Amino acid sequence: MSSITIIGTGNMARAIGTRAVAGGNTVEVMGRDQSKAADLAKALGGGATTGEWGAVPAGDIVIVALLFDGVVPAVARYGDALAGKVIVDISNPFNSTFDGLAHREQTSIAQEAAKVVPASASVVKAFNTVFRHVLEKGRPVVFVAGDSAQAKAGVAEFVKSLGLRPLDVGDLKMAHWLEGAGLVTVGLAGQGVGHWDFALGVDEFAG
Repeated sequence: MSSITIIGTGNMARAIGTRAVAGGNTVEVMGRDQSKAADLAKALGGGATTGEWGAVPAGDIVIVALLFDGVVPAVARYGDALAGKVIVDISNPFNSTFDGLAHREQTSIAQEAAKVVPASASVVKAFNTVFRHVLEKGRPVVFVAGDSAQAKAGVAEFVKSLGLRPLDVGDLKMAHWLEGAGLVTVGLAGQGVGHWDFALGVDEFAG
């Protein structure tokens, strides 16, 4: 099992934390609001603890469960406290009309975060194509992108502990396209599928 720290106290932090505890992982919660972090850790149970915002995370895997515009400032604020950690960005940088990405360049929040973390840290993109309620109740595929094979392997084992299926999509530059895939899920929910109770996946066919 894995030792993880969740930075954030919102719905995705709660959903991932709940599955993490159920999967036997060690969980620490950090939030700008210490009381909210403590309340979430208590709600998660399973020995979940509360860390101090900006301190060295106890977890080897640090899940940044923040809105997209808070991810890079947060990891920059943590600075050297993230040395040697695997940092997982789960955010989707949607524009205000949910029909495009907030950044227009071929980059991603994960790639921008990688520019400000310590050299010994690794950034991985994951979980961004899964709606929160599907993560709570379903068994969706979790796409993973990153430059470090070792970091991705650790995240994959964590994903498996949640009862989910990890799929490696390539290097961290693929995070841009995962963010685009997150946008596709919103379009499908409003159009082709017509509801939010689904997740993107992969069907394999024998030749």
